[in-house]
Amino acid sequence: MGYIKWLGHAAFEAEVDGKIVYFDPWITNPLSPIKLDDIVRADVILVSHGHFDHTGESIEISKKTGAPIIAVYEIAEELGRKGAKTIGMNIGGTVEIKGLQIVMVQAFHSSLWGAPAGFVVIGKETSIYHAGDTGVFYDMKLIGELYSPKIALLPIGSHFTMGPYEAAKAIELLQPEVVIPMHYGTFDVIKRDVKELIEEVKRRKLKVNVVALKPGEKYVF
Repeated sequence: MGYIKWLGHAAFEAEVDGKIVYFDPWITNPLSPIKLDDIVRADVILVSHGHFDHTGESIEISKKTGAPIIAVYEIAEELGRKGAKTIGMNIGGTVEIKGLQIVMVQAFHSSLWGAPAGFVVIGKETSIYHAGDTGVFYDMKLIGELYSPKIALLPIGSHFTMGPYEAAKAIELLQPEVVIPMHYGTFDVIKRDVKELIEEVKRRKLKVNVVALKPGEKYVF
């Protein structure tokens, strides 16, 4: 039995097949329910793009646990120069970490280094798509067809990413079983209500379970 725990903003801790995965671990974000000292184990760290609110404390976690940071090549090089253990890759590629398949997929955003990306983590227990910061794009349909993610972690804050209206279209394209909203509520500029997404999902008659976690809460699968 695995889980996904929301750590606020776009940061998540997940356990899949007994392996601990951190997505965009900005542990010091205003909504975070934990501190860096609370993290004692990690098997892999995924960083979607080169903005401070996504690279977060990835270097510190890597140094502390020995877990590799997987990121687009240029980000991996930058974080590696600062002492982190890194694996650089690029969009379309797959790497295997302790039995988990990590697929890097495209995202539409900006980044200080390299290109922005999303990830699909595929294990025996489930498959998780973390979209990173992105707007909706039609090739999300291709991500759904190729990798069939059961759980999608999607931004809904608007302004810097897609909002609820666009996220509902993303759900329609991806066809996941479960959606967990992220990247909203951290700052005034991205304050949105999950009810907006739920209403849009209903309007489109989509068969999906929208799970609105509070920071620190887990979705168990």
